[in-house]
Amino acid sequence: MIRIHHLFISPGHNYFGHHGGPPGDHSVIAADAAECVAGSGIRGDRFFDFKADYKGQITFFSLEVFAALRRELNLPHAQPAATRRNVFVSGAELTELVGREFEIQGVRFAGVEECRPCYWMNHAFGDERVENWLTGRGGLRARVLTDGILRRDMRGEIIAHPSVLQPRHAQPV
Repeated sequence: MIRIHHLFISPGHNYFGHHGGPPGDHSVIAADAAECVAGSGIRGDRFFDFKADYKGQITFFSLEVFAALRRELNLPHAQPAATRRNVFVSGAELTELVGREFEIQGVRFAGVEECRPCYWMNHAFGDERVENWLTGRGGLRARVLTDGILRRDMRGEIIAHPSVLQPRHAQPV
């Protein structure tokens, strides 16, 4: 069983596009529900309608991985919002969804790739070890395939659809 623990929306970019400069100061908004729009992402989020067929319309992160990060790097005060991922879940192996279509709470997604950490993670958590620690477990980038609402604190099944997605040609981020 999968459970959504946190939903986050950020209206602007704090790190994306800020290379060589200071981070932005856009807030991360915790939400009880997030409106997913097919082909666009999460309404109100910084990547909503970012690019046609953008591979990071929504991002997922494992609560179990976050707990291990806090424990293993001794960061007991770290907060999930610092990851700037949209959906925090437990009960799912996110890496298994790369290249697959799947459904959560009636909303269908296409798992595209690992949400790779970057050097900004070190800044966000105030610890230079975070980027390296998260390598290989940074979450999942996905496309939104159907409209729907994701709700926090809801349990349900994650339905991995049998069709495996065909690899797409590399597209710029």
